[in-house]
Amino acid sequence: MNGADVLCDVLLANDVTVCFANPGTSEMHFVAALDRKPKMRCVLGLFEGVVTGAADGYARMTDRPAATLLHTGPGLANGLANMHNARRAFSPMINIVGDHASYHLPLDAPLTSDIESLAAPMSNWVGRVKGPADVVPAAEAAFRASLTPPGVATLILPADAAWGEVDAVLPGKVTLAPTPAVDMDAVRKIAAAIRAAPGRAGMIVRGKAARADALAIAGQISTGSDVRLFGEVLIARMQRGRGRVAPTRIPYPVDAAMAVLSDVDVLILVGAKEPVAFFAYPGKPGRLVREGCEVLTLAAHGDDLHAALEALRDELGIKPSQHKVLAAAFPDEATPNGKLTEDAVALSVARKLPADAIVCDEAVTSARRFFALSAFAAPHDYMMGTGGSIGGGIPMATGAAIACPDRKVVNLEADGSGMYTVQGLWTQAREKLDVVTIVFSNRTYAILHGEMKNVGVGAIGENARRMLDLDHPSLDWVSLAKGMGVEAARADTCERFDALLDSALSRRGPFLIEAVL
Repeated sequence: MNGADVLCDVLLANDVTVCFANPGTSEMHFVAALDRKPKMRCVLGLFEGVVTGAADGYARMTDRPAATLLHTGPGLANGLANMHNARRAFSPMINIVGDHASYHLPLDAPLTSDIESLAAPMSNWVGRVKGPADVVPAAEAAFRASLTPPGVATLILPADAAWGEVDAVLPGKVTLAPTPAVDMDAVRKIAAAIRAAPGRAGMIVRGKAARADALAIAGQISTGSDVRLFGEVLIARMQRGRGRVAPTRIPYPVDAAMAVLSDVDVLILVGAKEPVAFFAYPGKPGRLVREGCEVLTLAAHGDDLHAALEALRDELGIKPSQHKVLAAAFPDEATPNGKLTEDAVALSVARKLPADAIVCDEAVTSARRFFALSAFAAPHDYMMGTGGSIGGGIPMATGAAIACPDRKVVNLEADGSGMYTVQGLWTQAREKLDVVTIVFSNRTYAILHGEMKNVGVGAIGENARRMLDLDHPSLDWVSLAKGMGVEAARADTCERFDALLDSALSRRGPFLIEAVL
């Protein structure tokens, strides 16, 4: 038995059963070990950003880590952007990064790099296996770190640690630290603050506080004590749809966000962080809450958010039976026709979304209306990129589909963002994943046109336009998808889009719709 076999055994003993991989020479012994472990599902990504993004989507839907397999420092570097998104989402993940044999490192071969320094900014834990005998404690430490908030762990595996022989071992389950008890002092302080600011308190829910059961409790607090309920600007995962409590998402634009929060005197964080502007803008503040707003934490990520909400509800004297959520009817809005628009796509998807679907939204600008409409859609899970690093949508949908093979996944994708990790479509085809990708094909980085206005640029010239628009030539998403093995079609009218969406939702397997806007 070698170190690579032992590493696989530690992962499997702790229910890490999926490995998203893009391996190289230094990882061949680990690849051979994976080949001997039929319980491990190995999923190839053609680019490391697909690998780490898929692990993020998988973790968000299962609350447990997948492994990734990356090749030395440059391979890790290719995956860093979606590791950043995963870290911001608090997603558990175990990145296994192969390295040169320890005795080869002093030779400074071409792929030699400082992997620890590359990994550190996007990881919450970084460790290096010291030798074959160190594999078990190092792997167990990585697993424990992945499930200790915030969650991204990177384990460096030198080639000689992988191929080195060790005595046979039978790894067991790693013992995790118990969940902290609810902080009753915080509960009482927050209840008093709510009573002292009637109608002027707000609450931001995130993580497991944004699941349907916890949202129901948050909704009881909201209606019972007149507390406004919010979701963050970028939502890691929220359960949405008819019959579920629907928090208001804090808007991305600074002025709109400040307006939404302008009358909040007390802001309560439940698994969330205080909202701040994405960027600094001349003459605008970075904090979104008004000056003098009291920001209080009920519970942080890693705490028992459900129990904390229950404790606050009880402290406020709210009876659950008095506050029920009624399923709201879909807005009485005419079916769009003629030329396809962004709002028409959002409306059609919200109306037709199947029950228990998973929506991965990376069309942040174009699909802006969908989130509000999703409150009236069939019950579903909603996810976004959380770190602002684009290229997470297609991989996230890929990982979510592997995590939940019996659920339809719908990926709302911007054309510019999608090109960062278009290779994920190939993985969807190879794994026969049930993903419908809807590309908002406006042939521009629309969000950056808005940012130019935000920094005070009223009109742009040809140089700027050429850096913000995706034309000459226009991207052909139908051909791109078919080249990756995914069936695809184009729509430029509402009627054509509706017909394609009906067809895609009625069958299994990957399908891409290019929505030409």
